Amino acid sequence: MTDWMEKANAQKDDYLKDLTTLVKIPSVRDDSQATADAPLGPGPAKALHAFLEMAKKDGFRTKNIDNVVGYAEWGEGDETVAILAHLDVMPAGNGWDSDPFDPIIKDGNFIGRGSSDDKGPGLAAYYALKTLKDMGVKFHKKVRFVAGTDEENDWTGMTKYFETEPMPDLGFSPDAEFPVYNGEKGMFSIKLDIAGGNEGDDVLKSFKSGLRFNMVPREADVVVEVEDNQAVMDAYTDYLDNNPVTGEAYEDKDGLHLEMIGKAAHGMEPEKGINAGTYMAKFLQQLKLGGNAKNFVDYIANYLHLDDRMKGFDGAFTDDVMGDLTMNAGIMNFDGQKGGHLDMNFRFPKGITPDDILNKVKPVAADFNIDAHYDTFHAPHFVSPDDPMVKTLMKSYIDVTGDKDAKPECIGGRTFGQLIDNGVAFGALMPDTPNTMHQANEYQPVDDLVKSMAIYMQAIHDLVADE
Repeated sequence: MTDWMEKANAQKDDYLKDLTTLVKIPSVRDDSQATADAPLGPGPAKALHAFLEMAKKDGFRTKNIDNVVGYAEWGEGDETVAILAHLDVMPAGNGWDSDPFDPIIKDGNFIGRGSSDDKGPGLAAYYALKTLKDMGVKFHKKVRFVAGTDEENDWTGMTKYFETEPMPDLGFSPDAEFPVYNGEKGMFSIKLDIAGGNEGDDVLKSFKSGLRFNMVPREADVVVEVEDNQAVMDAYTDYLDNNPVTGEAYEDKDGLHLEMIGKAAHGMEPEKGINAGTYMAKFLQQLKLGGNAKNFVDYIANYLHLDDRMKGFDGAFTDDVMGDLTMNAGIMNFDGQKGGHLDMNFRFPKGITPDDILNKVKPVAADFNIDAHYDTFHAPHFVSPDDPMVKTLMKSYIDVTGDKDAKPECIGGRTFGQLIDNGVAFGALMPDTPNTMHQANEYQPVDDLVKSMAIYMQAIHDLVADE
């Protein structure tokens, strides 16, 4: 019987070297720098080129599709197994103790943007495939490692792949947690718009919070004009002292600035973050705001603050298999003259629809002079735990880790795995390792990454090998 951990440890140094190369590339989508050769900006295209060059050097058949997606392929046969990963990353944001794009290993942890989501796990799966190839294992199925460059936005690259390439027969995405996520909640976003307006004694000149709809905002920055700056600054200091946020206040020619820091988290688990935007709105209710500035603040403070299950909208819902409907207020911006905009992101289980959600939000928003309307929508995805592929993946996880109590689970996140009818999410975050995806100081323990490589080795081998 092959000792997969021994094989993985033998690849450790080369793996970490290649992972460092990829993490050093700030592959954040940037439409402002898009060109014909880099449709999503220079970072994602550079990361794709680096990976494909790596795979070509390693002896794989490779293909670049319009500089937005590419793949490395090995094996023969009528069936195709796909491993769907992504090379793009979220914006780094603030709060890092080291350079997010100059990775370090500290206390056994590989720290850098993409170490956990998804360069570290994706490369572990790639190295597993590479090791099997180099061992001379005979594949009776083709395996395609497909690298997307826009998972954190609208899946431009992977959409292009499925428009131009055959549908895989089965596959997994190394972009979640172990053991196996055989169910993924649907995802639905609502955009909300409000006109500008300040008719109070105090003026909200600007309110800015949030980088992406699928991140809990770590920061909120506000500029106000008030009658007594010192009184508001004192009240703000007291508020910071009594809530799980930090910040500062200062005056300049533009007015009184209020800055707040909470804790970022993945939008699929908003309860693990501290939403600086909603905490800021709660404080601003102490001011004498009026008009749509007041409507904007009150809507956030009364209906979004400390509510990630839609209880305030009378919209809480739970499915016995897939779990709770969750809600994340990801972007909250307001300009006193131009108006405001909010993005609300929902992860919903089977049994509830986007219409059900919108019909709960729309009338409440209307009471605050806010227009709510559809944005993105993706249906829930579920593969039976009795499916042969799921059983094969589960066995590989249990064999390598010894975790005999592990069972397939459902996830609130959305991964490329759901693009395949018979597709799931499979690792690489270990159950007891903190989830730092989308957060400052994102990391993965090196030992976990090597162990995940061993799990992927056994899994791919058992899915495709003749032996």
